[in-house]
Amino acid sequence: MAIPILPALSLPESELEVSYILASGPGGQNVNKVATAAQLRFDAARSPSLPERIRVRLLELAGTRATREGIIVITARRFRTQIRNREDAIERLVALIREAAHRPAFRVATRPGRAARQRRLDGKAHRASIKRTRSARFED
Repeated sequence: MAIPILPALSLPESELEVSYILASGPGGQNVNKVATAAQLRFDAARSPSLPERIRVRLLELAGTRATREGIIVITARRFRTQIRNREDAIERLVALIREAAHRPAFRVATRPGRAARQRRLDGKAHRASIKRTRSARFED
């Protein structure tokens, strides 16, 4: 079954590897017996489903969640059941891939115009004159 990411992009579940580990947090005595935390591993560097542009940006955005080999590891332990933690890990991976697929707006660096520079200097001069008139001058 494929996980939909974008209208033109989906990820087959066969590319995801989910294992379960012991989790801390709510669960009482059950927390020491049942492995409810889900650890999702996704090999982003060698995934045939992702275009190159998205793959590169995804590994940048993943930061410390990505290993040197390009495997993204997401650990979900927010909930008390394996199923819900698995869904949470997959949702977080999908959100990360969607963020990587979004192209940031191209921004051209500009400099302030002459009038803007003059307004700034006028404001500074005005403020200086206000402060200058505050000082008490004693004439003997």
